[in-house]
Amino acid sequence: MPDGLLNDDAHLIQRIMGKDQTALSELYQRYGALVYGLALRVLNNPGLAEEAAQDTFMKVWNQASMWDGNKGRLSTWLMTITRYTAIDRLRKEHNRTPIAVALEDIEDFIGKRSFFDTPQGQDRQLMRALMRNLPAEQIQVIELAFFQGLSHSEIAEELTLPLGTVKTRLRLGLQKLKVLWLDATLQDNENT
Repeated sequence: MPDGLLNDDAHLIQRIMGKDQTALSELYQRYGALVYGLALRVLNNPGLAEEAAQDTFMKVWNQASMWDGNKGRLSTWLMTITRYTAIDRLRKEHNRTPIAVALEDIEDFIGKRSFFDTPQGQDRQLMRALMRNLPAEQIQVIELAFFQGLSHSEIAEELTLPLGTVKTRLRLGLQKLKVLWLDATLQDNENT
């Protein structure tokens, strides 16, 4: 990520931590379309997506200190909050229709915004490549948990697997992804 944008994001978060409403507005201007787009993709309902986007920015307002620029980009943190917020909204609405949001669908959505040319797009491409290094059964439970918002019990029921097996596959898959991610990003930092 260019230092300027990283520093600008860090400065925005510092201002938000100081309860500067203008900074929150600037953050919304910068990332609002991306947040809303992901919420819409998960919820498939413009009204609910608007509410989820608002909830996401309220969470940032109340928990800005939770972002650590040394651990990841602000946009990645925002997208994680958005996904969880949208899934929570989906559950609150008792809409149990499975929303199939596969990794490729999110990649296609993000790609429509020329995301590939940004550092966030490069992170996405890296994550996609790293996911391919996992066994198929680990990819499957990760996608069900993180892209369809299913609980461990729901995944076990869907795949007719014991709950412990689902939890183990998910834990092992995430551990492998973390190691692969750290290795890849450390190599990238060493090369720059």
